[in-house]
Amino acid sequence: MSRRPESERSDWTDLDLLTRDEAHGRLLAEIAETDVRLAELGADDEAERELLRTRLRALREAAAELTDHSAK
Repeated sequence: MSRRPESERSDWTDLDLLTRDEAHGRLLAEIAETDVRLAELGADDEAERELLRTRLRALREAAAELTDHSAK
């Protein structure tokens, strides 16, 4: 156990970092779940629908950045 305070410990010592492939897979799963939630909304849920659309755009952009970076 490190004697340094939690705030001074390196993230690398936790050994819980995601690989790009793992992060991409989690993003794809979240995109699928969000798509399902969006499809389940009724016509009177326009505010939530817009929030989910915004979330989907952000998730898809993050997933695309991971794959674009991997191709370089």
